[in-house]
Amino acid sequence: MAEFTLYCFSESGNSYKPALMLTLCGADWQARGVEFFKGETRSPEYRAVNVMGEAPILVHHRDEGDFTLSQSGAILLYLARHFGRFGHETEAEKFEILRWILFDNHKLTSYTATERFMRHFRGKKGDPAAEFIYSRAQDAWKVLETHLAGCEWVAAARPTIADLSLCGYLFWPQQIDADWNDYPAIGRWLDRIRNLPGWAAPEALMPTGQ
Repeated sequence: MAEFTLYCFSESGNSYKPALMLTLCGADWQARGVEFFKGETRSPEYRAVNVMGEAPILVHHRDEGDFTLSQSGAILLYLARHFGRFGHETEAEKFEILRWILFDNHKLTSYTATERFMRHFRGKKGDPAAEFIYSRAQDAWKVLETHLAGCEWVAAARPTIADLSLCGYLFWPQQIDADWNDYPAIGRWLDRIRNLPGWAAPEALMPTGQ
């Protein structure tokens, strides 16, 4: 058995965040595919593992017993501590990383993932509610663009879990209806992430949720 099991599926940017972290850290891990589009996360069996009914879920198989954790931000924080990589080196960095992970979960990923699901997967492009959420996603991209215009990495002088969190849904520009030529600092930052040793796209790391 691998040291880590990640409940995940390749269409999920939130699943991609810890999958990428595990890969970049050279972890011994296995993907446990989640059939999201067939309703698995709504099943009683899945809710027994994660009452929130969401992916990802990380299971760390330890000698003292399995440790199970959900929510991508919490998982990234746990893995950064476990591997001693992509975390903070100072107290200021600790809170800067947390600040951007909270912004990502509340704003950038929240709106981007929702507009992608509604406009791309549900075919609701043009629906007023979907277009409102899309506009909020664009606002979040503008915040990130402005910040990255003055730095190479989000929260420190090197890549951290803040970068891995924020990039989760941004490698699908066509699906989220984004042109990174309009956000050149984000485009350059995504290229830097792609150039990290061991980087791989979501579809290369996880099975489909179809």
